[in-house]
Amino acid sequence: MAFRLGVDVGGTFTDILLINEDSGETHRFKTASTPEDQSIGVLHGIEQVCRAAGVPTSEVTEVLHGTTVATNAILEHKGARVGLVTTKGFRQVLQIARSFVPGGLAGWIIWPKPEPLADLEDTVEVAERVTTSGEVRIALDDDDVRTQLRRLKKRGIEALSISLINSFAYGAHEARVAELAAEELPGVPVSVSSVVLPELREYERTITTVANAYVQGQVSRYVGSLEEKLTAAGIDGALSILRSDGGLVSGKVAADNPVSLLLSGPAGGVTGAVWAAEQAGFKDLLTFDMGGTSTDVALVQDLTPRIGRETSVGDLTVRATSVDVRTVGAGGGSIAHVPQLTGALRVGPQSAGAAPGPASYGKGGTEPTVTDANVVLGYLPAQLAGGEIALDVDAAATAVATIADALGLGGAENAAEGIIDIVNENIYGALKLVSTQQGFDPRDFALVAFGGAGPLHANALGKLTGAWPVIIPPSPGVLCAYGDATTSLRDESARTLVKRFSELGDAEVRAVLEELAATARESLLAAGLREDELTVTYSADLRYHGQGFEIPIGVDLATFTDDGGLAALRSSFDAEHERLFAFLLDNEHELVTARATVSGPRPEVAAVTLETGIPDPQAALRTTYSIFVAGERVEASIYDRELLLAGNVVTGPAVIAEMDSTTLVLPGHTATVHQHGSLLIRPLDETTTASTTSSTTSED
Repeated sequence: MAFRLGVDVGGTFTDILLINEDSGETHRFKTASTPEDQSIGVLHGIEQVCRAAGVPTSEVTEVLHGTTVATNAILEHKGARVGLVTTKGFRQVLQIARSFVPGGLAGWIIWPKPEPLADLEDTVEVAERVTTSGEVRIALDDDDVRTQLRRLKKRGIEALSISLINSFAYGAHEARVAELAAEELPGVPVSVSSVVLPELREYERTITTVANAYVQGQVSRYVGSLEEKLTAAGIDGALSILRSDGGLVSGKVAADNPVSLLLSGPAGGVTGAVWAAEQAGFKDLLTFDMGGTSTDVALVQDLTPRIGRETSVGDLTVRATSVDVRTVGAGGGSIAHVPQLTGALRVGPQSAGAAPGPASYGKGGTEPTVTDANVVLGYLPAQLAGGEIALDVDAAATAVATIADALGLGGAENAAEGIIDIVNENIYGALKLVSTQQGFDPRDFALVAFGGAGPLHANALGKLTGAWPVIIPPSPGVLCAYGDATTSLRDESARTLVKRFSELGDAEVRAVLEELAATARESLLAAGLREDELTVTYSADLRYHGQGFEIPIGVDLATFTDDGGLAALRSSFDAEHERLFAFLLDNEHELVTARATVSGPRPEVAAVTLETGIPDPQAALRTTYSIFVAGERVEASIYDRELLLAGNVVTGPAVIAEMDSTTLVLPGHTATVHQHGSLLIRPLDETTTASTTSSTTSED
């Protein structure tokens, strides 16, 4: 038999999912992350899940991994010392950056401008100049390049980035600098902008290339170390890493282009949520992934996640294709505090992380967290992760009581409820960023909640957004790992054109797109895929002539066979522009960048199919106890999710417990068990309507 492993590393937990490729049977394991070396937690989880499943590690054929190594290097400022080579006259490209200051009026007074990833002292200029059309005005001087590289060598740089002006139109000068760097700086990894991001705009291209160099060493070492550990553990299967856009690349490609991995972890969650929603019969959804450190949200239309052209991590924004995920510092480990200046309760973004973790983990943590608040309210059982983590209820109460004392609330339960309300509002704000702020009504979408903490807060977020049903997938705590294991290899190729539509013809655009597709196919064919297994999609970044920003628009290559391609692009762009900004311009349309994305086949994984039962879930009832909801104690039923059957209807207040997560069903709501394992939470009045509709559909 052959088995596939999905691995997702979060700030608090590492999730492992083992899938039997023949039967679709899954085994899961959740263990504490090891921030000092993520591969330690990964290997521990792999060994444990294989042991529990009775599967020898030698039968694992693929390891598909979502990682936060690149993200953490940026957030923790632990990347390499980067040298930058640029064109003479542009040495301060990173310092000038873009004229944007977050915040309101006079925000610049208190906003500390982030330090560039490459210091000005580690930036050198070389004499050369190329026009935007690729014409060489000043040829590159090899002796000058060698002199500048030797200066960087004396500075002790650990990585080199090369970003020359207009290299997107002519990359030979950068290629030559890289050749000379191999001689002058042996062993120093090199990132070249015409390879990393061959697109218009010198600042975006430069910061993306520098970011690639900044994390390249850590990612390369991590991938190499993990591959060695996998081999030592008897796993000969190929290692693939999840990209920010939800596709997979080989470990080597990931190590060479780590800037494409900055949202690797969140992208896996969105991919898994799409799979779960499809099984439950929903195509339009908001995703809500709440872990121990942060919450990631995204919007999906017709089972297709919205893709953005920028990736933001902390203060850094780079130009890299990624799922349009918004992140807020609200997780189970987020710390509640009352600043002396305001005297108002705040939650996050500081997190207790995996070490020491929440006070209830008993690892030395003393500060009150969201997890501790859930323990005090009775929403969490005494053990997590299948018994691997036992919760200290008294420690949680002691920690949360400090908030009650600071606010004069007179009881830990009231303080705990305030903590939960605030963190829910923080997440609601993030959901509005991907929905209402983008012109979408959240009431038109289902809400898929997952992550270790997501199902605890899902019902409340459904009430805030009006997005029903709230879908809790099977194994919600390891859904990111499920997404890693059910996605496909992917690569893309892009080219900047910057031409008005009057300067283009359908035949020219089609030829460019087909050439880009051929380039993107190369890495997938090299990975062993066949030509007939590949799927190609196309897109273009468009704008009105004179605008300073672009909007990505999907391209149907078939429309370019009958001279209707540019007309179709024009129409699609106008519709998207009006949806986003509520107006159109008379300016001529302009095609800035063309892009082709090639994907391999999506692995076939059998869906969970539950035995059908009656609406009464009595057989899954574990016990009853009181929980604190809306300012009072109420009696709640506690159910074992493993014993629930299709068609069971759990009426709140209730808690549904499982190995990797816990779901809270609030009073006035129900959770209906779908045949493929998801819990569908709705208000009581909508549950009756949904049941009637489902019955009618079945009869039809």
